[in-house]
Amino acid sequence: MSEKKSKGQALYEELAYEKKNYFEAASKAERKKVFAYAEGYKAFLDQAKTEREACAAAVKMAQESGFTEYRFGDALAAGDKKYFVNRGKSVVVFRVGTKDLEKHGMRIIASHIDAPRIDVKQNPLYEEAGMCFLKTHYYGGIKKYQWTAIPLALHGAVVLKDGTEVEIRIGEDAKDPVFYIDDLLPHLGQEQMAGRAAKIIEGEQLNIVVGGMPYPDEDVSKKIKLTVLRHLNEKYGMCEEDFLSAEISAVPAFPARDVGFDRALIGAYGHDDRVCAYPALTAVLNGETEDTVLAMLVDKEEIGSEGTTGMQCKVYEDLMEEICLAMGASFRKVRFASKCLSSDVTAAYDPNFASVYEKMNAAMLSCGTCMCKFTGRGGKSGSNDASAEFVGELRKKFAKEGVVWQTAELGKVDAGGGGTVAMYLAKLNIDTVDLGVPVISMHAPWELISKADLYSNYLAFLAFMK
Repeated sequence: MSEKKSKGQALYEELAYEKKNYFEAASKAERKKVFAYAEGYKAFLDQAKTEREACAAAVKMAQESGFTEYRFGDALAAGDKKYFVNRGKSVVVFRVGTKDLEKHGMRIIASHIDAPRIDVKQNPLYEEAGMCFLKTHYYGGIKKYQWTAIPLALHGAVVLKDGTEVEIRIGEDAKDPVFYIDDLLPHLGQEQMAGRAAKIIEGEQLNIVVGGMPYPDEDVSKKIKLTVLRHLNEKYGMCEEDFLSAEISAVPAFPARDVGFDRALIGAYGHDDRVCAYPALTAVLNGETEDTVLAMLVDKEEIGSEGTTGMQCKVYEDLMEEICLAMGASFRKVRFASKCLSSDVTAAYDPNFASVYEKMNAAMLSCGTCMCKFTGRGGKSGSNDASAEFVGELRKKFAKEGVVWQTAELGKVDAGGGGTVAMYLAKLNIDTVDLGVPVISMHAPWELISKADLYSNYLAFLAFMK
């Protein structure tokens, strides 16, 4: 027999706020849905280790769901299911709704599909001390020392001198070789370990070992380099000059794996931000809505959203305007009525590094998708800072649909910070807020998330679209 609650206890439970652990509240049937959804996500991650591959995987999923390609100038009608590819590195998957666009606007979910990695330089190949290396330039914010002494795969695209484009993906299959960035042994690392973490490994030391067998010809001076060049030529038709028009990246050669005895967590490369991109995509593919909805899966967020495939490119604005023109709607009016979720990850509270978090306002694993009302640094510099009205609107939607969610900031006020694509959508006069999955070890070669938060993110997107 349960004890009767005191008046004060009952009042506290009515008025106070506490985060809820999704797994604690979920039924057995709901947990099965969480775990089943995670399997599809892990398969997506393993196929999408670069923005090109993520774009291709998203297009394939869209086609399998009956979506067809849209090109500027195509006619559109209510009920159309379309996808728009931008240079093979970003994709917008959208549905044209039946509701009045000028009155109801669009529902936009914007995520990014690029991730920190190690890019190969344009003139990279050299031989030294019995090994052949590729010189690199890292991409995005990384702790450089984390990328040494782990197995790496090479992914990318090469345009040969005759204009032919070839795809490189080697190191993922169990029969493939992998690649390697070496580190200094601890026996000789006294000086190295005395330095600052940022200097333990310098950017120019991130050279990838790609070979070690000499070509059998005494007249050749760079025998190991020639062995590597011969392999590249035989397999891909490349010569050394073709590195000039290549985009090749080294990524961790790890598959996505369940973590923990209870399999509640997923360890993988690229959770930031494919853990938000996948739910955004599947929500638009599977959700039921009368609104016009778009999942924008964009590139270049990790380096400032610049370039022709980053969120700052006008192509995404152009696409929205094209949809408005096709539906006979004023783009200005539509923007004013539109709503956007900038879906990017946030830092999950890590008790092993508690000093950089303010626990009351930190994201907790398995407590659901996380809303960050503002991002930026210090005094909210570089932040969108969503309005109370828009946050209130989402609270109401999530409560109605039973979405488990939480709010958070990215660490203590003066501990650091970061940004998302939210500010670029907000510049179009679109109400925008950040909503995404908490991540442990963000930007590491292997990051950690909760399956509960992944699924909660998906349910939040479905609720947002209704």
